[in-house]
Amino acid sequence: MKNFKPFFDESSFARSRPTSSNPFFFSSQRKFAASASVSQDEGRVIDYSYGLNLALAGKGVIVKDQAFLNLNSSQLQHKGATIAESLSGLPLLVRGHVPGGGPSEISKPHFTKLLKQVTNHISSISNIFVHDGAIGSSPKCDVKVRLISDNPSAMLSLSHMLWETPTRAVSQDSCPLTVYVATSISPGIGESIGLGSKENDGFIAADIERSSLILCGKAFSDSNTTKEALAALSWPVIFARGGLPLSARLLVSGDSVVLLFAPKRTFKSCRDLLVPSDAGVILYSNGLGFLFQTGGSNLFKLPASVFLASSDSSGVIPSVSKLSPGQAAYHFLAGYQNGKFIPAYNKGTWSIDPLELAKAFMSKLKDDQISSYLFNVNGGENNVNGKDFAKVVQSTLSENIPPFQAKSGGDLEEKYKSFLLSKFPALPEEFSF
Repeated sequence: MKNFKPFFDESSFARSRPTSSNPFFFSSQRKFAASASVSQDEGRVIDYSYGLNLALAGKGVIVKDQAFLNLNSSQLQHKGATIAESLSGLPLLVRGHVPGGGPSEISKPHFTKLLKQVTNHISSISNIFVHDGAIGSSPKCDVKVRLISDNPSAMLSLSHMLWETPTRAVSQDSCPLTVYVATSISPGIGESIGLGSKENDGFIAADIERSSLILCGKAFSDSNTTKEALAALSWPVIFARGGLPLSARLLVSGDSVVLLFAPKRTFKSCRDLLVPSDAGVILYSNGLGFLFQTGGSNLFKLPASVFLASSDSSGVIPSVSKLSPGQAAYHFLAGYQNGKFIPAYNKGTWSIDPLELAKAFMSKLKDDQISSYLFNVNGGENNVNGKDFAKVVQSTLSENIPPFQAKSGGDLEEKYKSFLLSKFPALPEEFSF
């Protein structure tokens, strides 16, 4: 990914003409009204509104009248924000490098045309709302994000997903993400630019190469699909900065932290015991963090162990067994769930190579001597789900678990091999069943 350094710094446009009692007010007609980034310097109030307007212009958005930066919930509600009804299953169109994911779902010309329409629309709105935040709870390898919206309700919903980030962090980041939210754009926008008829409630389009996301209509209300899109855009940056983005959860038991990979239904049935509520964990050099705001602790120590839950009704996979780092990486890459393979346990959009992620995962297990286990949640009569699964995980930590040994019968090992070699021909020798 090419590094991009902005040609401007919002702070370099500081002026000392505070003219508004609202410290979050920006105006294109009164370019030097007091801003959200206000500081005292020898009795002078310095504001950065001109820098913000210029930064927005660099993203194709021209402030027509007023722009509001980083308003909190009560301020957004004062501007008319309400809590929108949740939606789910809206269309997500992704273009860019999607390893093993087939062709892009939206072409470059179509995305370019859509982005032009959206920025023109936002530029026509009198009041626009801007929020800066981050994906990733550790500043060491987080991704800075700027939200630009035509609606305070959308900002109220989306800003709660992001972690706080210092003032001017977005302008100083080499590859920030930009999210454009056009709630009041014409419902027929998709069809008008050649994308065909879309969901009446809206749709989401992401361009991984441009680090840009577009939410049209009520798409901001579909938090799951929005997070999937944000994850797809942020994973390459997090991975390049040394973090391992994983579709996993944490089970915290006393002083121990366990990293869990499991089917969605297993997570659902014991979600009260896990963090975060959404599958999205980042494994750092010295700890664990989360992609999105959790409302609780943002960082944990390195896991004492890793549990990979598989679902094999044939009984070839034993109920619980200990894995070597190479075996853990192999089963992680396969993500086997009763006849289906879900590479790296990620059902969402891929934007990094799963094999490279599995290699890094294996290295982490080896370097930090993290124990790993394979657990069969669908082992015939020993079918385990929910809280029982959490109990088994906790009890396993205090027991002497035997190494993995596949039970005789069936051709499961060949199925693994056939699938993985068809997707990833250059498997490392250390990867094994």
